[in-house]
Amino acid sequence: MLLAIFFFGVVPWFFTNILTRGRYHYPDRNDGKTPTSYGLNFRWVEFPSTDGIPLKGWYIPASGAARGTIIYCHGLNRTRVEMLPMAAFAHNLGYDALLFDLRHSGQSGGEITTLGYQERFDVLGAVRFALAEQKAARPVVAWGVSMGAAAALMAAADSQEIAGVISDSTFLSFSDTAQHHLKLFLHLPALPIAYEVMDWTAWRGGFRVDDFDLEKAVDQINPRPIMFVAVEGDRRMPPSIAKALYARASGQGKRILIVPGTRHGEGFNQAREPYEEAVKEFLEGLSSARR
Repeated sequence: MLLAIFFFGVVPWFFTNILTRGRYHYPDRNDGKTPTSYGLNFRWVEFPSTDGIPLKGWYIPASGAARGTIIYCHGLNRTRVEMLPMAAFAHNLGYDALLFDLRHSGQSGGEITTLGYQERFDVLGAVRFALAEQKAARPVVAWGVSMGAAAALMAAADSQEIAGVISDSTFLSFSDTAQHHLKLFLHLPALPIAYEVMDWTAWRGGFRVDDFDLEKAVDQINPRPIMFVAVEGDRRMPPSIAKALYARASGQGKRILIVPGTRHGEGFNQAREPYEEAVKEFLEGLSSARR
């Protein structure tokens, strides 16, 4: 009885706590840097998510007339510094930028992480702030990595203000990724531990497991364009996920890019040249479609 309580009660509750309340920061090569490190002028900004969580970040205006605005969304256990190289690249293309810490990360507020479900409210708050307070240029594009990509897709499904999404290394659904990761790293069965972790995480996050579905989000975003990126050897979010989501997308400007490498979410750093070229073409197609 004690063993059953431990394995089917204590263990899943322990992993739920790590997932939702842990605040580990994965070391980043850009730790300690700001946009100034890349020669970019910027402003410190603060704004609320659409559900009232205080968020902090950097607003980087384009050097001249902006071609649009990009909202950058970092991954789990990361902060806005993860997106600095992407922002520096897109700045050279003429885009305004808003980089910020998602809830329960970096300098932003919030008590829990939900892998992108509640974080979509952060993205929506960032879009509202950029357009209303910074008078940012349209079209608005959300560019996210891993959890940030999930948040970007969920936000775009909720708001027509987001004209396109760059989704790098996201997952199919909360259920799918929870089961996959517990099996991949801990060799734990879906029943009952993975299901307990999913249910408790969803309970803490105030959502239903079935509502956190990125395939459904893509259906809602259609026909706006989405660019999907995956790393060829990524065991956590393999290319099959990007291919499945790409197949559901119907936007005329949709794209898919599979880059060489093995590290999850590191496609931009591992294969920068093809990644930058694909993003450039995606953004040009988005701008052309709106003319």
